[in-house]
Amino acid sequence: MCNKKNISISELDFKDSFQIDITKSELHIYGKNIVCSTNKRGHSMPIQKGIDEIVLDARKGFIPLWNKNITLRWRFNNSINYFKEPEKAKTYIRTLFNEAVRGWGKAKPVDFKEVRSLWDFEICINQNDQCYEDNLCTMGKSFFPNGGQNEFVFYPKLFNKYIDYEEKVNIIAHELGHIFGLRHFFAQIDEKEYKSIIYGNHQKFSIMNYGKESVLTDNDISDLNILYDKVWSGSLTELNGTPIKLVNPFHYYTDE
Repeated sequence: MCNKKNISISELDFKDSFQIDITKSELHIYGKNIVCSTNKRGHSMPIQKGIDEIVLDARKGFIPLWNKNITLRWRFNNSINYFKEPEKAKTYIRTLFNEAVRGWGKAKPVDFKEVRSLWDFEICINQNDQCYEDNLCTMGKSFFPNGGQNEFVFYPKLFNKYIDYEEKVNIIAHELGHIFGLRHFFAQIDEKEYKSIIYGNHQKFSIMNYGKESVLTDNDISDLNILYDKVWSGSLTELNGTPIKLVNPFHYYTDE
């Protein structure tokens, strides 16, 4: 949940870290001192690893992907008022978000629409930075395909002036990858509790990868596009024995 605090885009400095029940080994590092906590486990550090395919979420015994012709409806959570200038913050976040969406190009399997009601996810601003040892800090947390109402959480440090615009867009593009159904690049396929499946012909440079290799590439776009085309056409229904399940968002099951 998002907690209340007045902040402004120009005043977001690094905050003191606080204790939380999570270890460094559970974090995904996708930039200098930047981590993602959308899936905190089910991956390993890329040391002597040779996996070269995209990684799909399969934690529930199936691979959830979006149905065809889906538009995810989103709105700003009231936590946007934590900014001293909420409307200015909204404009800035919309710009970052829209550019990250455009980066995925034709591969994005869903469209996005800002609404006031009957939403599938909210953009939420967390009160505190979530930081760990070695000054590793979480910038964002999103969700995997599902039929519930979700949160796309931004942490204060994302708006720090020392994080350049391109890196901010890259961080959001990474979180969008999770929304599209992707796990972290080095998710362990033998992790029973947090199972993942590999697919495609990815290279080590990927928006779902680590550190300097976490960049949105043509291979990311091509692999995701081919994956969804095959799933939607019915020619791909399972991977390595794990069934693929197409899901609809929350608003599809609710009358306006």
